[in-house]
Amino acid sequence: MADKLIPATAEHPTNDRDPDPPQLNTRSTLALTGATGFVGAALLSHLTDAGWCVRALYRPKKGRVLPTLPGVEWIPGDLENKDALDALVAGTHAVIHCAGAVRGASHDDFDQVNVEGTRRVASAAAREARAPRFLLISSLAAREPKLSPYAGSKWRGEDIVKTASADMRWTVLRPPAVFGPEDRELLPLFRCIANGFAPLPAGASRRFSLIYVEDLAAAVVRWLATDTGYGQTFELHDGQSGGYDWDTVLKIGGRVLRGGGPVRRVSIPVPLLTLAALANFATARLLGYAPMLTPGKVRELTHPNWVCDNSDFSRITGWQPAIGLEQGLTYIFDKNIKKLQEN
Repeated sequence: MADKLIPATAEHPTNDRDPDPPQLNTRSTLALTGATGFVGAALLSHLTDAGWCVRALYRPKKGRVLPTLPGVEWIPGDLENKDALDALVAGTHAVIHCAGAVRGASHDDFDQVNVEGTRRVASAAAREARAPRFLLISSLAAREPKLSPYAGSKWRGEDIVKTASADMRWTVLRPPAVFGPEDRELLPLFRCIANGFAPLPAGASRRFSLIYVEDLAAAVVRWLATDTGYGQTFELHDGQSGGYDWDTVLKIGGRVLRGGGPVRRVSIPVPLLTLAALANFATARLLGYAPMLTPGKVRELTHPNWVCDNSDFSRITGWQPAIGLEQGLTYIFDKNIKKLQEN
C-alpha cells in the first residue's frame, strides 16, 4: 500500500551538468507530438524553460482542460489529421515526434500509431519548403524488432523517418525504460518494492538500462542546441555503465523506499507469466481494451540484454545524465508521500 512508503527529503532532481550550454534561438518554434503524455509533458516543460516556442498537438477530449503555458500553442488534432499536422509543423525549426502507443491487443493497434502515425508526421515535415530538423523519440525495444508487435512497430517507425525525404535532417533517440513521478508503467513495481516484495520473472540474470524522464528531456534540449547528430540513432541511459540487474534495483529500492529494509523477490515462472499474458490478451480482445501484459511484453521482459551505450550521443552533444535510480526514486516517493499528506 502507498501509505507504507518511507518518506524522503528530496528536491526535484535536475540535469545541471552542462556548465556552458549553447545559446538557443528563442524566436524559433518547435512542433511537438505526445505533449500530454508522461515523457511529452516533461519535454514541454524543458523546451519552454530553454526559451523555445512550442506548438503542441493534442487530441480533444470531453472534459480535458489544457494548461495555459507561456510559449505554448496547443493544436487540436491527432496523427490521422493531415490539416492539423500541416498546421503543427508549418514554419517550424524542428519537429519532435514523441507520441506513441505502448499498449495494444494487435499489430494494428501499434502500427496505426507507431508506424502510420509516424509516417504522417514525417510526411508533413517533408512537405515543408525547408524541411525542419526531425527528432524521433523511439524506444530501445526497436533494437529487437522480432520480440513483439510493439518492438517491431517502433523499428518500422524509425525506418519511415530515415526514408521520408533526402533533405530530412533526422535523428532517432532510443531511450530504455523511462521512470519519473508521472510514470504508470514502472510505478506499480516500485510500490511493491516499497511494501517489501517484488514480483519478477524467474530465470537467468538479466541486465537493463534505465533513464529518468528529466534526463531524457535534457538530452532533447541539448540535441536542439548543438545542431548535430543527423542521420544517426542514439541510445541513452542514466549513467549506470553496464546497466542494472534486479538484485541491484532491489537493494537501491530497499534503501530508498524501505529505510534499508529487505525486499523479497517473488519469482514468477515464465510459463505461468506467459499463460497470464495469453489470458489477458484474449480478454482484451473480447472487451476491447488495450492490454499491457501480453505474450510480446513477456518476451521483452525476459530478454537478457537491454543495456544501452550513450557514449556517442554524449561525445557529440556534451550531454551527460545527472539522475540515477537512487536519486530519482527518492524524489518520486517523496512527492508521493506529500500527496498523501495533503489528502
